[in-house]
Amino acid sequence: MSSPTEPAPDDAVPEDPGEGPLPPVPRRTPREVLILILIGVIGGVLSGGFGVGGGIIMIPLLTTVAKLDHRRAAATSLVAIIPAAIIGTVTYGLAGHVDLIAAALIAAGGVVGSFIGVRLLRRLSLAWLRWLFIGLLLLVAARLFFEIPARTGGIALTPVSIPGLLVLGLVIGIASGLFGIGGGVIIVPILVALFGAGDLLAKGTSLLAIIPGALTGTVQNARAGLVDVIDGSIVGVTAAIATFGGVALASALSPQLATILFAVLLLAATVQLVVRALRDRRPRS
Repeated sequence: MSSPTEPAPDDAVPEDPGEGPLPPVPRRTPREVLILILIGVIGGVLSGGFGVGGGIIMIPLLTTVAKLDHRRAAATSLVAIIPAAIIGTVTYGLAGHVDLIAAALIAAGGVVGSFIGVRLLRRLSLAWLRWLFIGLLLLVAARLFFEIPARTGGIALTPVSIPGLLVLGLVIGIASGLFGIGGGVIIVPILVALFGAGDLLAKGTSLLAIIPGALTGTVQNARAGLVDVIDGSIVGVTAAIATFGGVALASALSPQLATILFAVLLLAATVQLVVRALRDRRPRS
């Protein structure tokens, strides 16, 4: 979940919020518009195919290929998440692969957790916490390689699972505030491994659960002047259209192959965190 007070997409948080006002984005050339469209396609396929926001891939592409600074790239990615997640949720929901109550519990826990994460971010040294979280991601990815989920499977609401879903959301919210990663990339494997959800149900439920955080984060980004409406609209609309293809891909892939691909995606997120942690250790000039 994204923080309601820190502009952050499903999988990244803008850095250096105190750098001052951003320069206006220059008018886009046809080539640059095409690049934004392609980035939206990639993000939409990831969103629909794996139940994630897609920020772990879109943000690096927006910074390296589209040449946006990191804060604006993060905000643009967050805008794109909203229509893609909505379309993905509806598509999974029509097929019966969304648990509304579970998603609401995760979202509620995430809102509370995001406030905690933001407060901790201002008070704690994050070096060791970040490495612990990286270790958690590696453990989850490793488990996915060896535990193949069922195509079917529900989330039973019991006296144990209900607080468990709230705690899951709480952890996701805290992680988002602290580390700039969370949402579907963690929700999906946890729902599968600990709550017995089928892979499609976990993905559909995850997409619904990340929408509130993306909305609140986008509002904060808009107030801070971090969102370029044109860039965000191009990526977002394209991502929403591509989400249909991602959902179709998720249904077509076997649970085994889908799980392996998701584990690879999780490892990509881990690599991003490692790179960011190592970069932050460098002395600033």
